[in-house]
Amino acid sequence: MSRPLFLHIVDAVVAHDHYFVQKRNAAGVLGLSPLQKITAALRMLTYGVAADTQDEYLQIADSTTVESLKRFVRAIIEVFGDEYLRYPNNSDTTRLLALGEHRGFPGMLGSIDCMHWKWKNCPSAWQGMYSGKSSEPTIVLEAVASEDLWIWHAFFGMPGSHNDINVLHRSPLFARLLEGQAPQVNYTINGHNYKMGYYLADRIYPSWATFVKTISEPQGNKRKHFAQEQESARKAVERAFGVLQARFAIVRGPARFWYQETLQDIMTACIILHNMIVENERGEQDIDYNYDNEGERVTPSHTSTPDFDEFVRTHHDIRNRHTHSQLQEDLVEHLWHFYGRN
Repeated sequence: MSRPLFLHIVDAVVAHDHYFVQKRNAAGVLGLSPLQKITAALRMLTYGVAADTQDEYLQIADSTTVESLKRFVRAIIEVFGDEYLRYPNNSDTTRLLALGEHRGFPGMLGSIDCMHWKWKNCPSAWQGMYSGKSSEPTIVLEAVASEDLWIWHAFFGMPGSHNDINVLHRSPLFARLLEGQAPQVNYTINGHNYKMGYYLADRIYPSWATFVKTISEPQGNKRKHFAQEQESARKAVERAFGVLQARFAIVRGPARFWYQETLQDIMTACIILHNMIVENERGEQDIDYNYDNEGERVTPSHTSTPDFDEFVRTHHDIRNRHTHSQLQEDLVEHLWHFYGRN
């Protein structure tokens, strides 16, 4: 990250947690500075190294490094979580819909997928529950990312024995939509009106109205073109996972902590820092990636909670297979004409 962003994080964390303030001991000797503690924590996140490797470079004990890491990630979540791991508000949704339409997918809100993080120190009693297809204990991260690699949704903590569908059924991804608190989305494709946004997903996801999947073994030029464009646009979330792991090697290698709560804080803090870096390094491009309200606390707009009948109706609308098929066919035609115009 850039030096100004790093110093901004240091100032915010020191102001939030008194642990990072430099103090004197009983003999009047100055203790560790905030830069030493925060640098040690960031080096563990960035390089994925053990705590005892910080002593030679920063003159800091391994126990202090671990304590600094735990307090640092908790401070990042408490200070920056409301802003950089927020649900899309009205302005964000409008911008995401514009990005999707620019790619030929009106109504698209991003791409969804899951990533597994190996848990090296998983307790022996839990290893069967956390071991999936890789036969090693892992923890699953479900995420939604947009084209600029901003991660809008992160659900972490499910055992690695679950697949993407099991994780989805426990995820709060559509909770705000069911509660009537999500921003309104209305668009028209091929003469049909739709009132819910959708995410690009791979073939394992269910055939819901809120997912658009590729076509297996497509026949004809239109369907082949749709499959190619869908798979290309869906790579946004794969790229986001790759960039997240490249920036923070601790989530690329095996996790060495014992408690799942610590791993939850580390993963969440890495995603928040990732979004902060994305915002800071956002360059000049043809598409306006600068989201409204950036640099400020964002409070999602809330509406009244719907009654039970409306809740059930929305639940069935989300899982409507007919709408899923109709939306896919409309996008096949739309992308074919979109390709011809461009």
